[in-house]
Amino acid sequence: MVIGREKILELVKRKKLIEDFSEDCLGGAGYDLRVGGIYRLKGGGFLGTFKRETPDVEEIRFDEYSLKPDEYVLVETLERVNMPENLIARVLPRSSLFRCGCSLVTALVDPGYAGVLIFGLRNLSEFEFRIEKGARVAQIVFEQVEGKTRSYEGRYQGGGVV
Repeated sequence: MVIGREKILELVKRKKLIEDFSEDCLGGAGYDLRVGGIYRLKGGGFLGTFKRETPDVEEIRFDEYSLKPDEYVLVETLERVNMPENLIARVLPRSSLFRCGCSLVTALVDPGYAGVLIFGLRNLSEFEFRIEKGARVAQIVFEQVEGKTRSYEGRYQGGGVV
């Protein structure tokens, strides 16, 4: 079951579900996430059966960033989330992104995760795409989990970029 506006507000107040919360970003059944940081990959990675290596990244200092055609960056949210053990979240692109030729690569937000969110942004168009710090780039939708869950304890707890 998707969590609606009033329940999100309640969880923000009672459990700090979203830190750096802005009521202007709250929709009917989700919350618009804003750009807090942008990072450029500095090498390749590896994903094996028992081992993984993520590339180094370089933080980009910006007020407005121009994403070149076919460029890929990692986006860090301005907001932090504090997921209770009975919720998951899905992150979806705002339609303005694909209308401008960009694609957002996201993942599930697990129960118990706390930290900023990181996702990939690629400019699929032949034109530059400009984005400002603080721009609403994605929407997070929270869903109730039925039954017992296991709290996230992975390497990205707290919001590590890579």
